[in-house]
Amino acid sequence: MKKTLQVIGRVVTALILIFSVFIMIFTVLSVTMVNKENATLFGYKPYIVLSDSMNTEFQVGDMAISKQVDPSTLQPGDIITYRSIDPANYGEMVTHKIREATTYEGKPAFITYGTTTGVDDAYPALQENVFGKYVFHLPKMGYFFQFLKSTAGYVTLILIPFLLLIVLQSVKFVRLFRQYKREQMEEVDTQKAEAQAQLEEARKEREKTEAMLAELERLKSRLEDQDPPDKPQDGAGQ
Repeated sequence: MKKTLQVIGRVVTALILIFSVFIMIFTVLSVTMVNKENATLFGYKPYIVLSDSMNTEFQVGDMAISKQVDPSTLQPGDIITYRSIDPANYGEMVTHKIREATTYEGKPAFITYGTTTGVDDAYPALQENVFGKYVFHLPKMGYFFQFLKSTAGYVTLILIPFLLLIVLQSVKFVRLFRQYKREQMEEVDTQKAEAQAQLEEARKEREKTEAMLAELERLKSRLEDQDPPDKPQDGAGQ
């Protein structure tokens, strides 16, 4: 049971760590790349869909991914992401479908439209403002990135998991410290027992030695108490 709990604890700790690192990476991406004009990752740009003008392809809250391409290679029917010159949303990122190529104030451009209504945009998309060609989208991932950038998202998805990880590691440290102290005490007790045994053995040896010495003294006293043997007389038989 103890080993099972230890394995579960390791698995939970590893999962929290992986989740926290994953969320941190997503947070960095959301802050540095999402809807950023000059930010790319291997030529791909993520954008959060903010309108339903292309709901046949993606919806509000989705994350659209566009890949950088040469604008001159784009064809009618391609879906592109570009910076709008429409005064109503000037400078915003728009992802619409190309209807046809055109020019605007002497510059190459595209007539674009949203597939929801099929109505052409009021202003064309200049080729020089095209950032890339739409390739795929991540459903509702835009909401997730927006949540990540909020205070609630930071607390829920980053701070709490890291605090939990710290608590788990602290509990593990305390457990290991207690185990270390317990092993130390057991080692001290073992050393004390061995020292006590050695003292007891020495005491027994001392008692044996004292007993032997006492016996020798007793024998010596007995020998001294005995009368000395008669000596022969000089000149006997003369």
